[in-house]
Amino acid sequence: MKTTLQQPLLRVLLALCEGANTPRSLGVWLRAKHSVLYEVDGLFFMKTRPSDYLNAHSYRLDNACTEFLRKLNLDDSSAKRSRRAQALSSFWKSEHECARTNVRLNRLRDNHSLSSLDTHAQDLLERARWFISRTLGSLPDDLPGRFGTGATYSDKGQLTTVADKISSALSYTKGAIPLLPFVERTAWFRSLVYRQPSKVHDEVRGNRFTTVPKTSLTDRGICVEPSVNVFLQLSVGSLIKKRFLRRWGHDLLHAQDIHRSLAAKASRDGKHATIDLESASDTVSVSLVAYLLPTEWLDLLTCLRCGTTQIDGKTVILEKFSSMGNGYTFELETLIFASLAYACGAGDFGRDFYVFGDDIIVPTEVSSDLLALLRYCGFIPNQNKTFVSGPFRESCGGDYFNGALVRAHNCETDPSAPEDWISMANGLRRLGHTDPGCDFRDSFPFRAWLRCLDNLPVGIRRLRGPSSLGDLVINDDDKWSIRTRSGRQYIRVYRPIARFVSFKYFKPSVVYAAVLYGIDTRGIPTRGVSGYKVGWISHLG
Repeated sequence: MKTTLQQPLLRVLLALCEGANTPRSLGVWLRAKHSVLYEVDGLFFMKTRPSDYLNAHSYRLDNACTEFLRKLNLDDSSAKRSRRAQALSSFWKSEHECARTNVRLNRLRDNHSLSSLDTHAQDLLERARWFISRTLGSLPDDLPGRFGTGATYSDKGQLTTVADKISSALSYTKGAIPLLPFVERTAWFRSLVYRQPSKVHDEVRGNRFTTVPKTSLTDRGICVEPSVNVFLQLSVGSLIKKRFLRRWGHDLLHAQDIHRSLAAKASRDGKHATIDLESASDTVSVSLVAYLLPTEWLDLLTCLRCGTTQIDGKTVILEKFSSMGNGYTFELETLIFASLAYACGAGDFGRDFYVFGDDIIVPTEVSSDLLALLRYCGFIPNQNKTFVSGPFRESCGGDYFNGALVRAHNCETDPSAPEDWISMANGLRRLGHTDPGCDFRDSFPFRAWLRCLDNLPVGIRRLRGPSSLGDLVINDDDKWSIRTRSGRQYIRVYRPIARFVSFKYFKPSVVYAAVLYGIDTRGIPTRGVSGYKVGWISHLG
């Protein structure tokens, strides 16, 4: 597959490789220059392994060049087909793994022909069951549902705002029918009854498979859920978060920063291992959830899950319990992985070990036992992202080599607008500031940073400011455009203009329900922006 990079992006990458000036960066330079991207030995297949390096600096140089385009999704039809095919392959691989796990755990549950390994796993899973039961407690009396930001089974394309979802008939699976009373008391339901009493309900068989960008080589498979199911799934997910906080005093909303801090520390002292799993949510099997969860919680989650999915017009009965797209999948996998770590003697959650989705941090001495139990339960440790020994640890987007941050900057889209180039420039600047005591102008990404600025109009290129303002400005230590009024300092920025859909496009009953839900009275906000403008923003000097 031959794909050519756009010249502005190519110039940035070539400058980054020239700044690194290593044998590996030369290999990246040559492949990029000659558009050798998708071939077997192409740029997208190159990997930088921490175990091949003796220090953080040399690893950072090579990793920055190798990973720069790792998540780039080029607008090429053949590349899109290839990425989707990879996502489908991963889907079926996960389903086959779940099927094997279901057979194994059903035999374990029935105590049928158990080996010594099965008996040991049974003892550990009993400890995991206790952890989950203790964490969850009793069922809630209410499920205050909420809308997500993405598509649902009946709301897709650009029609995914809260008002669009309120305008649509309730879509749900047969299993969710007992929970419909939680929705029928909402303004959403009353709005539908008022407008179209004959089209309130829309029962569907399951969810719909689709893909979203992940890396240059593959998409991520997700499933689009019916609106009622996901409305209540999100409520269950929020409830599990609260139960974690109540029982263990650990707030999952702030867990990512904790994980990154622990990964940095572990890369220095080696006391903790960081574990990552391949297709984690897609390998949580039906039988594993049935084995571990209390009956009443299992019934609740089962009512809301989709047991089938549509792929290319065909209906598939799922071996997994839930997929990405389900509103409680993330919290459920966090709960299960935390319970397995506890069962292996990792200590107390939120103090001795930490779990955030499939990002797992446990004491090094229990890591081998946990990896064995994870494999028994059908999970596949990611060998490229699991670190038990050595000077490298990785968790929640933080890569650390002997305590030094060595995370590369990823270019996810081919930049075209000023905001794209500002974001890339700031990412390269952060990369250059990871060397302590090194002035950015002397760092290896500096020339690539200048190539980013070459693509900005002069007026926007002058919008400099501190990193605390994010991508509203080009991060810089000086050259800020500042003015002071009434004792307050203002900095000139490149600011996005929020996009609102006017209320005039919706029925009064929909507007009423949306406002009760908490929607901005200016209109219906969307995920996008209508444009950008240069303006002033208050900043504490």
